[in-house]
Amino acid sequence: MNAIKPLRENLYRFALCQLALLSLGAGAQAAPLTIQHDEGTAQIDATPERLLVMDEEALGWVYALNLEDRVVGLGSSYLTPEMLDGGKVKADVLERGFFGHGRLKSPTYVGSWTAPNLETVTALAPDLTVRLTWDGNENYKQLSAVSPTLGYKEGGPDFWKRAVTDLGRIFGREERAAAVVKLPDNVNRYNRAALEAAGVLERFPKVVVVAPFAGGSNWVYSSTRLIDDLRALGFKDGIQLSKTTLGVGAEVSEEALLGLDKQTLVVVFPPGGEYNGAAEFMASAVGQQLKDQTVLYEPEEFSPYSGPLTQARNSSLVTKAILEEF
Repeated sequence: MNAIKPLRENLYRFALCQLALLSLGAGAQAAPLTIQHDEGTAQIDATPERLLVMDEEALGWVYALNLEDRVVGLGSSYLTPEMLDGGKVKADVLERGFFGHGRLKSPTYVGSWTAPNLETVTALAPDLTVRLTWDGNENYKQLSAVSPTLGYKEGGPDFWKRAVTDLGRIFGREERAAAVVKLPDNVNRYNRAALEAAGVLERFPKVVVVAPFAGGSNWVYSSTRLIDDLRALGFKDGIQLSKTTLGVGAEVSEEALLGLDKQTLVVVFPPGGEYNGAAEFMASAVGQQLKDQTVLYEPEEFSPYSGPLTQARNSSLVTKAILEEF
């Protein structure tokens, strides 16, 4: 255990050093650019100065390239009326959770991920809009009528890596983008060594990521949402899903969870805000039966599910939680 202690203490430090080493350098865009993305093609004629970011996932890509000072509008399904003042996100809210990792300057709230206020969007006059998307997501045509709009499909091949790379091209930050997309892999390698040294992977060779929603439904994630990084940490899948929704997971029965063997680590990873059903799950009969093989990892407020900075942070914090529990 003495050899493991320094690894535990240095997990945060390693991730922070990796971030600090990334260059802030920016160059001129080779305009005009034509960007192929998951919702179509966008023509970028000049380096954008007014960014509209439609969700926290896209905000993570912007943070990774230090572009948040250009954000004039923000979409979110986590923000509530009391978090706003005159249509803008309050300063104290911008210091909380995931928002606090950047330097946002009082962005205007433009509505939820799926129902943006198009009048507000038009009045903001953005010159680039960026968003996460999925099957059935709407308003691309309307957003594109206001400004060039880039959409990247959650769960698609390398979706956030392509987003960061494209934004790096647009803003002349290709070198930083290339370094950023490697960050989760670098952090995962370090954290995997810590888990191996502690014997965790021998005790729990398999893992399941359970997302308990308020009201009692439980999802298991099969892609994108924490599970990819747990695989990179050395775990195998503890459950196989026959069908998934939006390519990221599916609701599972209590019977399926009760059928997990003792060599399967259960990582409880609840959704944010009002949807968080972690307390209900942990107190349930299923949660109690699985408690000796369970780690609770609650994401920070306003956190996206994926992206370079989020996944590096999640990797280190979930590793720390596992080492402290087992």
